[in-house]
Amino acid sequence: MPHISPLLVVAAALIDADGRVLLQQRPPGKAMAGLWEFPGGKVEPGETPEAALIRELEEELGIETHASCLAPATFASEALGQRHLLLLLYVCRKWQGMPEARHATALQWVRPTQMYGLEMPPADLPMIGILEALL
Repeated sequence: MPHISPLLVVAAALIDADGRVLLQQRPPGKAMAGLWEFPGGKVEPGETPEAALIRELEEELGIETHASCLAPATFASEALGQRHLLLLLYVCRKWQGMPEARHATALQWVRPTQMYGLEMPPADLPMIGILEALL
């Protein structure tokens, strides 16, 4: 059996006071360009998933949060070429700063039911129903 190296990725469902979730649009030139996704990114060697997510949210959106504000929600496991994607989704309701699209083409706040009408990466799709149940 071939050795498959897992790719550990973390993402956040940032939830506002109205129960809407922040999505960002992948920029041109990146894999899956134009698709809407939860903000986040790869866990670097030596990083905990929570530390990686805090770093990614600061880099991508310019916001600050703490590990105590990140609640594990669900995960996705998806074949991704020679790698295998393991995507950990956290729910976050508390952060400092206003999210801004630093690396994304655009940002939008949507209700989970609206996500079904958006083009999203395959690993993100099963998470919509979980978010619907949580919110």
